[in-house]
This record gives sequence, structure tokens and C-alpha cells, in this order.
Amino acid sequence: MLRRKAYDALQQWKKEKNKKCLLVQGARQTGKTYIIECFGTEQYDEMLEINFKETPDAAEIFKGSLKVDDLLMALRFRYPDKKLIPGSTLLFFDEIQECAEAITSLKFWANDNRYDVIASGSLLGIDYKRASSYPVGYVDYLKMHGLDLEEFLWALGITEDMIASLRDYFDKKQVIPDVIHNQMMQYFRTYMALGGMPEIVNSYVSEHDFSKADRLQRALLQGYQYDIAHYAVAEEKVKAEKCFLSLGKQLLDKDNHKFQYKEVEHGGRAQKYYSSVEWLLRADILQQCRLVTDVRYDLDDYARDDFFRAYTTDLSLLLPMKDYSLKQHIVENTLQGNSKGGIYECVIADLLGKKDYPLYFYKKESTKWELDFLFQKEGAVIPIEVKSGNSKAVSLNLFMKSRQDIPIAYKLHDGNIGAAEDRIWSLPLYMAMFL
Repeated sequence: MLRRKAYDALQQWKKEKNKKCLLVQGARQTGKTYIIECFGTEQYDEMLEINFKETPDAAEIFKGSLKVDDLLMALRFRYPDKKLIPGSTLLFFDEIQECAEAITSLKFWANDNRYDVIASGSLLGIDYKRASSYPVGYVDYLKMHGLDLEEFLWALGITEDMIASLRDYFDKKQVIPDVIHNQMMQYFRTYMALGGMPEIVNSYVSEHDFSKADRLQRALLQGYQYDIAHYAVAEEKVKAEKCFLSLGKQLLDKDNHKFQYKEVEHGGRAQKYYSSVEWLLRADILQQCRLVTDVRYDLDDYARDDFFRAYTTDLSLLLPMKDYSLKQHIVENTLQGNSKGGIYECVIADLLGKKDYPLYFYKKESTKWELDFLFQKEGAVIPIEVKSGNSKAVSLNLFMKSRQDIPIAYKLHDGNIGAAEDRIWSLPLYMAMFL
């Protein structure tokens, strides 16, 4: 079993008194079902699981009265082998997006509070089957992503105390011994080549076969294309797929990574494709990094919705859009040209996005300044510049000289930890997991 941070979050939820129902969201194949099944089996005397996609007729249970006692009676008749004991039974409603009434019922389970209830589903954000009454205020949310870098290191056998020692170097801003740094960069490049989808990571950890991982990535990409075709409304199906598949070109073939509709099709315009991008964002297939017109808190006040970069929510989705040789160049550190800068930018977007930070960037044409990423913490804005090598961060240096109100900034690069200059710390790329 891959160790996931989500398991710790589930345990914390279980300890709460008068808890709400828990809705676990996220893109397909991020491990939602698996981790909840493990949690239910290990932490409860009994677990009743209903997958509304596998057994669509189970939705009949929720077609009539949604009073908890009526639902319990229907569940007992449907599943007579299950002992539904209050306080020691977990009810798990998987693929709940397929049953609008089950979503509505979460309000009544939360009010009743005799049973712990977890619901899970993909594509919940697209609202293609609207619940008759959404249970606002009766549900807590847990967002699941593919494995982040720290979880990937756990899968490789890197222990918590080893990661804690790396964090100590980060906290004290001390140079990391070369033998450790070089090995960590190799792990980092392996993560870039694989992404964080659990099935792919599991396969690689077991067999160390990049070609098999590539086949699994391509199958996953096809699965996402199927979801777009199956769930998108008719007028969005083809457009959303074109926007999604354009990311290989948008991010890895161009120097400018702004999302450009002309790369979706010749003469493409926002008027035609903007709603398709919005659909992909709500479906957790894309994440967005928006341009800001000024670098001040709150960044959202300065963000433009019409000027953005779009990244896949996991690198496992981006990599199969390109030839297999991309993986070889990543692992062997022989990438050249736009692909090199593009993939390093994408992996940092991946790591920050998996921390649920809203992402922003800054670009000023009059000065040619460009800051790759901005995020906010405790009321402060933190700029980041990403370097695939160890070159100077010219834009970041000039920006920080002009802005004494910014407390700290980071240059993420292929090198070791470097001393602060104008409040800029140079960090190895893999230390993005500690930001």
C-alpha cells in the first residue's frame, strides 16, 4: 500500500465529534477509492460500500424517503449480510456523482450523526447531474491529488527521518552534501518522468520499468479523453478535448507558456474555447496559473481571468502527450530547448498545486520582468523563479531590488542551497516540497 497523506486526514476526521459527512474529491485515478477502502477496513468494525457506477440500481434506495431510518431499512434489506451498527460502521458512497439523491441525503446523515459517512467521486465540479438540494454546511471536503514528491519518496523507501533531515537543511539554509543532493536530483527527475498517479508509481516501484510506466500513462490519458467524451455536454466534447491535448505543445514546445487559443486550432479564439477551459478546470483535469497586474496581497484582486497558463493536475497526464524519448531525456538530464524549461516549470506547478495553493505569475512587458510563480502565505506574497540549470534569476533579482516590502523570494534551480541576496534564497528544485 502506498502511504498517502490523505489517510492521516481521514483519521483526523474520524476523531472529530459531531462530525459532518466527508466528501473526497479529485480527478480520476488519484487513489480516492483505494485509500477510503483501506481506511474503512482498518478503522471500523463494518464498512458498507456502494459504488453507484458499478451498481447503478443501488440508486433506487435513495429514490423515495431520505429519512435516515427509512434509508437504513432499505440498506439492510439490500445488504442483509452487513451489520449496520451505529458508531462502528462506515458508510462509503463511491462515484456519488451518479446519484443526485445520494448527494442530497448527506444532509440527513450529518444531522442524524449515528453513522460516519464518506462520499467520493470524480467530476463532481462539473455539476452535470445537479443534486435536488446540495448539502451546503453539512459536508467537509478533502481534495485528493496524485502523489506529491514527499509521498513519491516514501514509495521509493525514503523514510520520514531522512526527509526530516532534508527539511532541516531547508530550515537552516545549510548546504546539502553533494552525495545527498545528487541522489535527490535523480529522484526528482524520476518523479518528473513518472508523475504521481498511484498506479504508475506502484508499477515503477515494483518493476523499475519506464516503458511499462509509459504504457500506463497513455492508457490513463485515453481514460481522461473518454471522460471528456462521456461527461462533457455535447457542445463542449470536441472543444474540451482539443484544449486538453494542446497542453503538450503549449507547455513543452513554446518559450511563452501563456495558454493560447490559436494553439488549440488555427485562428482559435477565447470566445469559442473559454467555456471548454472552464469545464476542464471544474473537472480537475487542469489547474490554472493566472497573470497578476501587481505583486501585492491579495493577489486575487489583481488577477486576470483572460491571461493564464494552464497545467495538467498531474504530470502523468502531460508526459504521454509527447514521445517516449522525453522520459529518457528527463531521467538522463539531457533535455534541451523549450522542453527543458517547460517541464521544470510544470513540475513546480505540480508540487505547488498539490499543496492547494492558488497559482499566479507576473509579467511586465515594459521591464521584461517575469516571475514564474507567486503564492501567498500568512498575508505575504512569495515570488518564485524556476531555473532548469543554475543560471542567474535576472528578473527576480531586479524585481526584489525594486520591492523592499517583499520579505523573501526563492530561486529554484539544479544547484545546491545558496546564500540570500536581496532576500532571495537559491534552493534545489526538490525543496519546493517544503515551501
